[in-house]
Amino acid sequence: MSELAVDSGKDSRPANAPDMPDVLMAAPPAIRVRITMLGRMDVRAVTGEPLLPRSRKTRAVLAVLALEAPNLVSRQRLAELLWSKRGEEQARGSLRQALHELQDALGIDGRGLIVATRETVALNDQAIWTDARALPALARHRVEALNLLQAELLSDLDDLDVAFDAWLSEQRRRFRDIALEAANSRLTSATTAEARAQEARRVLAIDPAQEPVWRIMIRAEAERGDRGAAFAAWEECRHIFAERFRSAPSPETAALAESLRGEIAVPLPRSERRSTLLGARLGVLPFRTLGEGGDAEVSLGLAEEITSALARFRWLTLVDSASVAAVERQQSPDGALDLDFTLSGTVQRAEGRVRVSLRLTDHRPPEKVVWSERFERDAGNLLKLQDEIAAQVVAQIDPAILLIEADRTASRQTLMTTAHDLLLRAIPAIYRGLDRQSYEHAGALLAEATRLEPDYGPAFAWHAYWHLLLVGQGWAPAGEDVLARAEELASRAVTLDKSDAQALTILGHVRAFLHHRVDEAVELHKRALELNPNLTMAWVFSSLALSYQGHHEEALRRWERYSKLAPHHPHAFFFDSARLVPLLMLKRHEEVDKAARQVTSMHADFTFPYKAWVSALGHLGRREEAAVIRDRLVAMEPDFNLAKARERIPLARAEDLAHYLAGLRKAGLP
Repeated sequence: MSELAVDSGKDSRPANAPDMPDVLMAAPPAIRVRITMLGRMDVRAVTGEPLLPRSRKTRAVLAVLALEAPNLVSRQRLAELLWSKRGEEQARGSLRQALHELQDALGIDGRGLIVATRETVALNDQAIWTDARALPALARHRVEALNLLQAELLSDLDDLDVAFDAWLSEQRRRFRDIALEAANSRLTSATTAEARAQEARRVLAIDPAQEPVWRIMIRAEAERGDRGAAFAAWEECRHIFAERFRSAPSPETAALAESLRGEIAVPLPRSERRSTLLGARLGVLPFRTLGEGGDAEVSLGLAEEITSALARFRWLTLVDSASVAAVERQQSPDGALDLDFTLSGTVQRAEGRVRVSLRLTDHRPPEKVVWSERFERDAGNLLKLQDEIAAQVVAQIDPAILLIEADRTASRQTLMTTAHDLLLRAIPAIYRGLDRQSYEHAGALLAEATRLEPDYGPAFAWHAYWHLLLVGQGWAPAGEDVLARAEELASRAVTLDKSDAQALTILGHVRAFLHHRVDEAVELHKRALELNPNLTMAWVFSSLALSYQGHHEEALRRWERYSKLAPHHPHAFFFDSARLVPLLMLKRHEEVDKAARQVTSMHADFTFPYKAWVSALGHLGRREEAAVIRDRLVAMEPDFNLAKARERIPLARAEDLAHYLAGLRKAGLP
């Protein structure tokens, strides 16, 4: 035992600790520091001595390290989370100062807890106890743990930095989901009416929008003979739905409540399905023409072209253009057709040029414009103009709407758990970054979505996509079980909907990247692009597959197509990295270096671009720079070496593989 460990017989509870049962505070004797993060942050030695750093940003650094422990966290990521508005050098300097303050605050009790290198920082979780790590495992079995788990994570660390606020919001959402899952598990295990009523109340305290649970509680109260409590639950349900969700409970719940008056037996409710009603409802309004050069032909043709292109995205529900136009003349398009979004705009032609200004409006309260763009083109070829603008519009607003819907689903706490709801809740962790804990939680949501609705193809496609990044990050070994699971999920998605372009291109990338069946992948990407020529993911994966085949110039042309369609795609940190492969194979090493710096500045923890970057620096003979980037890569993916590089990269041509490995070898990769 460390000389700093205290006698296990002492009462080590801090003086101001929350009312937590001793069994929940229990920890191995090696523990030297306790960190409380649920509620206000508190840090104490096991003797009770306060160790909380004075600076809120230093506390935030400790919180990130504690939640990530024992994983390495890059210094760049910490700097971007807490000093995002400062320059890189200034931000890293502020981080160094915070780490010094943290070490001073922890004092002798924290000796050896912070493990820092030039590029990474980690926390020794063997000597630290945190409520955020300990309580989730206990919440299903101990109600005290479940109650504590519902406190707001790091309630005193809001408004530190926009980037940290976004991270904190995602972490709070994750802990809420953990608490909700534990509460639902307890409800499922309840065997008596009294227990069901009690556990249902706990679920609803976390998520009052779970209407099926209201029905369970109403029934349970009635079964145990307290009809007054059953009616009170019904009235509470009605009030909450009216006040919070501006809606009424379903007819099924109302019928259950009404049955209590006449003591009518009502069958147990069956789980509702929404698979046929998925996707945001979108309408494209006729574009207004401006000035004497206004052109009704361009306006109408462009609106129709955009509507047709958007209809290729399977998860969107496009309202017929003629219906939108007819209702628009009555000046109430969104209300009459129950539209979630409308795309509107203006067209102006003058001096041989056409200017198109578009905006996307979200009509759910509070109504707001969520996307806008202006396009200018030569008016000489109107058909080409319509094609180009329509392609860019749909490629940009598809991911924008998807993220809006994902955020809305998470914030409104959906009325029922469907595969589509679970998918939407998983997407932000896939699109916005690679925080491992959040990413693994997204995988659990996707696994539940495929279990819940085995005929909902998009959940299978996204779960396969999730596996691709899991293997690519080195978070899962590329063993036969992982490879087979990714193939199974992607194949199932295509089987369920052979016209889903996204499912086809994901299957293609699974076969190219994981199975090295590149020729098959090229054909799958070709089919996907025939179905939806504006699907940016298909252009990126097609580019990679062609480069793996050895067609590097064509691969770059495919990548340029993606870049023109959606230069600010939410997954740009991944998609932009695809360009590095053909650039490296064409021996354009300086361009690899420049592009890799740009890509990694968007997301420092994505390992894929570092591999081509290290190889290019090796070929350039820039040994010191190569060593820095190599060490950063190995810190994120510790088992990455020449053997793994050879095994993972699906380059078909021997000379391409030799060039890639030679650069890594020159950079000093073991």
